[in-house]
Amino acid sequence: MNLITGALPYFALPFVISLILVPLSKQIGFRLGIYAVENERTVHHGKIVRMGGVAIYAAFMVSLAILWAADNSLNGILIGASVVFIGGLLDDIYDLPPKIKLLFQVTAAIIALTIGKLYLNETHIFSFAISNPVFNWLLSFFWIVGITNAINLIDGLDGLSSGISIIVTMTIGLLGFFMGRRDICILALALSGAIMGFLPYNFHPASIFVGDCGAQFMGFTIACISLLGFKTTALITLGLPILILFIPISDTLIAIVRRKLKGQKFTQADRGHLHHILMIKLKLGHRRTVLILYAVTAMFAGAAILTYFNPQKGFLLIVIFLILANLFIEYTGM
Repeated sequence: MNLITGALPYFALPFVISLILVPLSKQIGFRLGIYAVENERTVHHGKIVRMGGVAIYAAFMVSLAILWAADNSLNGILIGASVVFIGGLLDDIYDLPPKIKLLFQVTAAIIALTIGKLYLNETHIFSFAISNPVFNWLLSFFWIVGITNAINLIDGLDGLSSGISIIVTMTIGLLGFFMGRRDICILALALSGAIMGFLPYNFHPASIFVGDCGAQFMGFTIACISLLGFKTTALITLGLPILILFIPISDTLIAIVRRKLKGQKFTQADRGHLHHILMIKLKLGHRRTVLILYAVTAMFAGAAILTYFNPQKGFLLIVIFLILANLFIEYTGM
């Protein structure tokens, strides 16, 4: 694939479709009353429609149907993504119980792993290789469900989850290009384009939210694309995706520990997330907080690319980043 002429349609078409569909999604959302209402936990004002994910999903699927005769092995990803999207949309409309939402995510992950055979072949931990199929299948399963929820959890500020998802997806697509994996490039470009068409409406001050349908769809698809690209690498398995997804993964893990220590349910929302700390505690403001988290995500994405080409230098850079992250956590008391 020529990097420019070959790749452009896979990004441009979903971008245009999404750009056109977002206003339509907003109108439908208002008519159906599907909007986020201001409360003590939110940071927005007024009623904001939360159906942006409909435009992202439609743009992604329609563009792939038009441009690409996908291999049957990828049907598991597309079917699973549709299941998790439907579950998220129902949650946006009816506010589903957490167990029902998890059921949709589990079903989608199983579909991707069984139909798409999207599980790790081996798990490499430094010099050790684990070939146990049950262990690798379960690790892949928890990766998909975990990243689906991680992207959903950082969806707390205008443009945050969508912008970070673009950076993450483009980085995975670039690594796919270096690996010579056309399928990874196409999926990453299509998802990036679909989200990019939505971002102008979602950046602060947002006129529409991505909703659970969009956040879960983005998280699920990113998790699957990353498995598709790195399940056979000789580096530490999932090491590069973990680096690229450092912000959502670390924020989720800290949230789990924080809520456990407070005796709260994991599903109970709070204002202890990284973006809340930056915006409220450090008083950086809405837009600046989002841009800072974009920059940090780009830094870890760059470290992942460096690690792919030069593991030694990449590891040194990662250690520096982690030391800085630890100092920040101690300073803010996260």
